[in-house]
Amino acid sequence: MGVYVINKDGGEPGHYDDVGIFVEGLIILDNIGSVARACAIMLGVIYTLNMAYPKELRYYYEFIQKVLLQMDGERLSPKVLGLKNKIHAGL
Repeated sequence: MGVYVINKDGGEPGHYDDVGIFVEGLIILDNIGSVARACAIMLGVIYTLNMAYPKELRYYYEFIQKVLLQMDGERLSPKVLGLKNKIHAGL
């Protein structure tokens, strides 16, 4: 599961020819438009289908879901709780 970005040779920086989401090697959504939107949609797909987060992005998506979106925020992993506390202490 992940986000893919296609940029043809010589394309201008920051402009992508295609941004999409793939699951188990199959493209499930394409032409999303931006990497940020693709990440948000992927979070929604994971949440809606009750899937596990990709291992490499577990804490990233947990932080977005539980801290930023305040969904199921009372149960945080120690790493995400530490980051949340650091952010709140700095404000």
